Amino acid sequence: MGITFYYSWEIALIEWIQSRMGTFGTSLAGFCSFFGETTIIIVVIGILYWGFNKDYAKYVGLNVLVAAVLSPLIKNIFIRRRPYFDTPEIKCLKPIEKGADIYDIEAQGFSFPSMHSTIGVALYGSLGRYSGLRWVKVIAIIFPILIGISRFSLGVHYPTDVLAGWILGLFTMLLIPEIEKRIDNKLISYGIYALIGLPGWFYCTSDDYYAVYGILVGVLLAFLFEQKYVNFENTNNVVYCLTRLICGAVLFIAMSSILKVIFNADIINNNDLLYRFARFFRYSVSSFVVIGIYPILFKKYRRIYG
Repeated sequence: MGITFYYSWEIALIEWIQSRMGTFGTSLAGFCSFFGETTIIIVVIGILYWGFNKDYAKYVGLNVLVAAVLSPLIKNIFIRRRPYFDTPEIKCLKPIEKGADIYDIEAQGFSFPSMHSTIGVALYGSLGRYSGLRWVKVIAIIFPILIGISRFSLGVHYPTDVLAGWILGLFTMLLIPEIEKRIDNKLISYGIYALIGLPGWFYCTSDDYYAVYGILVGVLLAFLFEQKYVNFENTNNVVYCLTRLICGAVLFIAMSSILKVIFNADIINNNDLLYRFARFFRYSVSSFVVIGIYPILFKKYRRIYG
């Protein structure tokens, strides 16, 4: 399944890097790659949203989530196989899905473009653009570069996947704020973001699409709900901020795990449509609860949450 296409210099470059990486280089590449993963997104946006600045968090969150949805939409059009699938000399040093067979393309996903690289530019670029601080702008340049290089060094992407990911992340980072600037009605602008990802239901086969699209829809609804019915206040107290973050992360993981068990019946696993809807539902509900409903506690229990 999938299509193989690449430039010869890409294979040569990956082989050259991997032949010189060693144990330390592999660990370093894995460490750099981590800064483009979902965990970092949750931590960064969680700290901003639950703690210091909701508007900042929404700016970054919308850019990152739309970028994260666009990536699998494109992946499932080009259906490019990962480098190590067809070139035995290239090693997969960090599988996308650790528990699955590294040659299971549905579990490991397609290669073009690199979602880590897309998210890297959208996340850190948005942080730098909004804050305006020099050191944050430096991070906004360095981190996406390191993330991108790590992805093809680990053998899970071609360099052109990374380049395309950088371009997609930059495009999204520039597009979404422009839409927000021109459209005051959040129902309309948020509806546009939801519609952007909707076509994936007709052709996407990889799990990542249904997870990130579920998160996007859940977050969009949560932003609207929180603004109208909750409207909690941010806190600059580091302890309170960390408390909100930790409790929110635990709640998200718990809800996602519980819903995964509930929707893990054989009939779902044996039916692609039901399985994909269950995945979408699990992430959208979990996201809505932690972003929209969970902050109600901030107002009820100020002594605990600040």
